[in-house]
Amino acid sequence: MSGHSKWANIKNKKEKTDSQRGKVFTKIGREIAIAVKEGGSDPANNSKLRDVIAKAKASNMPNDNISRSIKKAAGELGSINYESGTYEGYGPGGVAVIVEVLTDNRNRTAAEIRHLFDKYGNGMGNSGCVAWMFDKKGHIVIERSAKIDEEELMMAALDAGADDFNAQDDCFEVFTSPADFSAVREALEAAGYTFLSAEQDMIPSNTVDVNDPEMIAKIERMLDMFDDNDDVQEVFHNAILPEEEDED
Repeated sequence: MSGHSKWANIKNKKEKTDSQRGKVFTKIGREIAIAVKEGGSDPANNSKLRDVIAKAKASNMPNDNISRSIKKAAGELGSINYESGTYEGYGPGGVAVIVEVLTDNRNRTAAEIRHLFDKYGNGMGNSGCVAWMFDKKGHIVIERSAKIDEEELMMAALDAGADDFNAQDDCFEVFTSPADFSAVREALEAAGYTFLSAEQDMIPSNTVDVNDPEMIAKIERMLDMFDDNDDVQEVFHNAILPEEEDED
């Protein structure tokens, strides 16, 4: 697959959020609530819930927390009114940014996201203004280790329906179509593989190399401000910052 590995970025996000796990778990809890409301509280009959559980485990969310979130969501179905939303715009230097949210107040969240785009980026745009630069893909990251045979993993992923496989210095990446993500993830899980990350990402087809220190600082500041917003679930961008470049 063309483009660059997101794993360096994923590592940086984990390092920054390990001290804020409560906030991370709260965001995942919202995803669990939505999944339970849409498909019920039994993971065996709810593939979306199984996917969120896998994401929670990859984020080191304890099983007790996951179970409590599911039970809480099942007991509060009538009061769960989160809406999903997607906002697009431009960061410093014209970097393309997509922000995905879950909110109980769309007007409030829209105003907050617009404010962050205006203050730290180059403004929020209309729907579709940057989405065309991204492809939605299932993205599974598995840590490289001596116990994992690269060819065996690749064949297992492709046989399960994966679209692509990338071997990086520190990890293996498996890419799928959105429709095949659950099946591929479950096949690899059943084969005994554990994940550093397992979720659906927006992968940029066009990227922007950013090397100017001042511009890097501005972009990172913007991303941090989005991450700090309670309603923001995911932030995707097409900037290749120095720490995100592949090491050949």
